[in-house]
Order: sequence, then structure tokens, then C-alpha cells
Amino acid sequence: MWRIVLFLIFTLIIVPVVAFQFDSPPTNSEWAVLNIWIKIYIASSVFCFAVSTMTKNYSQVDKLWSVLPIVYAWVAVYESSWDSRLLLMAALVTIWGVRLSYNFWRRGGFQLKFWEGEEDYRWAILMAKPEFQPHWKWVLFNFFFISFYQFGLIMLFTIPMVKSIAGRPLNWVDGLIALGILFMIIIETVADQQQWNYQKEKHQAKGGKREMTSDYEKGFLDAGLWGVVRHPNYAAEQGVWILFYLFSVTATGLWINWSIMGALLLILLFKGSSDFSEEISAIKYPDYSDYQKKVPRFIPDLY
Repeated sequence: MWRIVLFLIFTLIIVPVVAFQFDSPPTNSEWAVLNIWIKIYIASSVFCFAVSTMTKNYSQVDKLWSVLPIVYAWVAVYESSWDSRLLLMAALVTIWGVRLSYNFWRRGGFQLKFWEGEEDYRWAILMAKPEFQPHWKWVLFNFFFISFYQFGLIMLFTIPMVKSIAGRPLNWVDGLIALGILFMIIIETVADQQQWNYQKEKHQAKGGKREMTSDYEKGFLDAGLWGVVRHPNYAAEQGVWILFYLFSVTATGLWINWSIMGALLLILLFKGSSDFSEEISAIKYPDYSDYQKKVPRFIPDLY
């Protein structure tokens, strides 16, 4: 696990350096936005590290994952003097963020006592692993990965907005990208609702409120979108931000520019995250290994 963590942290340093080699450095107007974003990033990272350390709830980043991109987006819109492409991008980010916030809220993620709420079950499992003993190793992991890496990633997958400042006029390609992002958000919504319905009905069956069928005895969802790919919500989430990067392509005319780093790092994160989730599921559910063999992870079989 340490190797995966160190690799991800390494990529957060190396990918931006490499990405800048394919393009010119940020302009003064781009730096004006980035300076504000970096201050928000540092403040958020320090705040969540402090809160998670004091409360022992390590899902503080999750509470801001769907909120900070909206903040970044509208800061960019304001600083760009309400550029039309950035307005479109900010509107899409807001739709994405509201949907994700609602899904997080209904699972108990947001509480009046903001430091409480649902914690990702994987953190407790990870913290108990030998690699994170003694406790100071977990403190370092919380500081570098949970707090600073993940908040850095949030800023970076939103960063095509910065690269799109003062770009070419809004055109029909931007419209196609926007439709693609909306489609991905719909896929996420359907996938999350299917998972929500399944988990709710499974717990009712365990509580004797409905019949315990083989689908619920199995323990995991493998129907609907979850029968097409094993992680339809993760797949669509990556699709959202890959498409979001394309706005910077239409704005600049450059297929590869430095704002690609966020999408690349997000793909790496979801690979590592799904690896760990599936490791847990394979131990917990006897039929999960067969599910892995039959159903692809992110990209559906087209034959």
C-alpha cells in the first residue's frame, strides 16, 4: 500500500512539471486566478488535516470534494470578467457538485456538527494495516495523501478553467462537450441511485422487513449499470473531468496543455481506489471474484 501512496504523491509532483513542458507557462491573468486557488487549497488542506486529526474522522476531504470545485469555478468566472465559456464550465461544475453533495448528504455525510458524519469505511481498514503501524505513519499519510494530495487533485481537475481564460470564442464544440458532461452526470446519478436502492433493500431484508433473496445474500450489486461495469459511478466521474479538460482544448487549440494533469491524476487515483475497494469486497463477498471475471472495471465490453 505504501508503494501506491508514494507513487500517487510522486505523480502529483512530476505530472505538473512534465505537463508544463508541452505548453507555455501561465499568463498573468491565469496566475491571478491560480494565486487565489492556491490559497484556498492550502487553507482547506491544513483545516481538514487539523479537524481529522482532532476528531479521528478521516473523511473531512469528502465533505469538500463536491464543494471546492464550485468555489474554484466561480472564482475563475469572476476573475475572468464573466467569460462565456467559463460561465458554461462553472454551471456544469455546479450541477455536478450539487448532485454529488446530495448523494453524500443522504448517506449521512453532512451533519450540523461539521466534523462528524459518515466516514469512508476504507480508512479504518487501511489504518489497521501493518504498514501504518506505529501511529505516526498514519499521521504522515493523513497529512500528505488524505489532506494535501486529495485537495491538490481537486484543484487540478478543475484547472482547465484557468487554461480556458481569454480563449477562443465559445462554439458548437463546447456545446457537444457540455452535453457529454451532462450525460456522464446522468450516468453517475442512475448508478448511485441503483446502489442506494440495493443497499437499502438489502438492509431491510437483513432486518426481516422484506424477503432475503439470493441477490441480497450475495451482498453486492451486479445488475443495472453495475452489470455493465463494476464501477459505473467511478467510470462516469472520470468521464466528466476528461471531457472537462476538452474545454481547454477548444479554448486554446492545443490538444495537450498543462491543464491535462488533473484528469491524468484522477484516473490514477480511481485505479488505486478501486483496487483497494475490490480487495475488500473480494474478502467480504465469496462471489465477488466471479463478478470481477465477468464484468469489466470501467470500460464496458462492446462485443
